[in-house]
Amino acid sequence: MEREAAAIRQRIATFDRTITLPLVLPRSPRAVRLIATGVAHTGDMPVWIALLAAAWLLGGPAWQTRALVTAAGLAALEVVVVGIKSLIRRQRPPGTDGLIYRKADPFSFPSGHAARAVLLSLLALRMGPVAAFIGIVAWSPVMVLSRIAIGIHYVLDVVAGAALGGALTVLVLGTASALGVRF
Repeated sequence: MEREAAAIRQRIATFDRTITLPLVLPRSPRAVRLIATGVAHTGDMPVWIALLAAAWLLGGPAWQTRALVTAAGLAALEVVVVGIKSLIRRQRPPGTDGLIYRKADPFSFPSGHAARAVLLSLLALRMGPVAAFIGIVAWSPVMVLSRIAIGIHYVLDVVAGAALGGALTVLVLGTASALGVRF
């Protein structure tokens, strides 16, 4: 049984490498890689903490509610992603790009950035405003694909992260609703 499970895991890993490799940017032109790296960083947690702080400080009660629910969702998501990464321990694809990620978080499965992108998109869909939803939905796939393009995630890392982000959004919105939060 264990041998069969190991064989299945190996086939999945081989498939994942096969579909990921063509999506990784070549070493040159260097400018394209730098742009992709910059886009990849827009999904980092400090960026979203700063945006949520701005929404809280500069917005009225509706923005404060959005910021609070979103911050709670991002915090819960971070705990779940780190827990799963600690259990699975899948190494990032080989390479030297994304050193900050490789050092701070050597594991790639699931993609926390993909999970974050889906959570943010779905929360914006539910809580509004429409302009935030449109902006986040336009940004999300570009940011997530940049993570694959610079070689720090496999495709299945991103797919699993997206699914996790969707599932956790349901829990966040359900919890907010049960607590009487209105959007």
